[in-house]
Amino acid sequence: MKYLQLRSPSVPLITLVASGLIPTYAQADFAQDSKAALTLRNFYYNHDLRDSKAPAQSKMEEWAQGFIFKAQSGYTDTPIGLGVDVYAGLGLKLDSSPDRSGSALLPGAYDRAGGPRKADPRAVDEYSEATAAVKMKVSKTELKVGGLFPKIPLVYAGDSRLLPQFFEGAMLDSSEIDHFTFSLGQMRQVNYREFSGSRAMQTGNYLNVTSDRFNYIGGTWSPDISLSLAIWGGRLEDVYQQVLYTGTKFVDVGGWRLSGTLNYLDSDESGAARAGNLDSRMASGLVSAAYGFQKVTLGYQYNAGDSALPFLHDTDLPGVANAIQVLRFDRAGERSVQARYDIDFAGLGVPGLTAFARYVHGEDFEVKGVAGKEWERNIDVSYVIQSGPLKNLALRLRNVEIQGDATGRRDENRVIISYTFALK
Repeated sequence: MKYLQLRSPSVPLITLVASGLIPTYAQADFAQDSKAALTLRNFYYNHDLRDSKAPAQSKMEEWAQGFIFKAQSGYTDTPIGLGVDVYAGLGLKLDSSPDRSGSALLPGAYDRAGGPRKADPRAVDEYSEATAAVKMKVSKTELKVGGLFPKIPLVYAGDSRLLPQFFEGAMLDSSEIDHFTFSLGQMRQVNYREFSGSRAMQTGNYLNVTSDRFNYIGGTWSPDISLSLAIWGGRLEDVYQQVLYTGTKFVDVGGWRLSGTLNYLDSDESGAARAGNLDSRMASGLVSAAYGFQKVTLGYQYNAGDSALPFLHDTDLPGVANAIQVLRFDRAGERSVQARYDIDFAGLGVPGLTAFARYVHGEDFEVKGVAGKEWERNIDVSYVIQSGPLKNLALRLRNVEIQGDATGRRDENRVIISYTFALK
């Protein structure tokens, strides 16, 4: 590979056995519970920038093929169970040009050379990456060290481009107490979707600010399947610290399922305050009503602080109700409302076909001293073939339109075709 990046620690089974970490009598359990899969992801991305506030180029348009391999071992039958998770990804350019690059599907040639994108806007022809994590388990407590794909409220690794985002660090998760889960960890570096190679973590909304240490701790209480209450705290060293309070509840009434989620995310500066003084107090909520194959969702969000929300760049934000496909509606003072409609066409005799439409409107923030407004509309259609030689082939069409005083008008289309081979 021309652009191979190997991240720590790569620990093949033979090395663990030879070193004595995995006794030979435990190999059967280690292998018996293992699983592996290869996902083929074909991704077309088109983003029209002609009416945006940043007209450096008229559009971003690229097409690429990705190969995503993930393998998870079982645990050895020893007092401390040992295992390993492995990831490898390969991306191939199918179509791009210097005047259309920058979609974050492919790294730029500038990244390889270490210079700014404007110095060399070409996308690389191919790139690859790999990482692994050693894991240990005792009872209901698990520790992972190495390459990680965290899916927790404050560190939710993104997967919205060709290859997934991952971090390097350590995560400890425990559910020894009934109805309660406890988590803590530290992230040291990140592999971003638009780069190849691990690097310091950038701060969303403050991209010139980085740090090499993000610590978090959190606990979730779920007395039954219908209720979940959680509190999470995180700190990006010398940049920001934040606390998230979140709760979810659903009830079934006749044929209806009514559900609601409330979040409050309080963020301010930390240590040396590299991003300056921060004040983001984000309250948000979602309520939904589902009946049969249809669901309606309404949302509200308000950043009561004087600063835009700080977060780990490129991660998803499950604790922020109106952080959607492109915009997050997280500017200082911004209020936003959401309306969403989901439908599963299996209820109309077309199994495998699902879709949703969503609209979010935000206002009350400032743009160059003047009150600003913005909105985003999403249409998302997915179909999974149910039978025949192409069974489980998935097709997803994503369309977005943005209009805002800070962004101008932007239109985007994504076409994603994927298929997963179960290797074990």
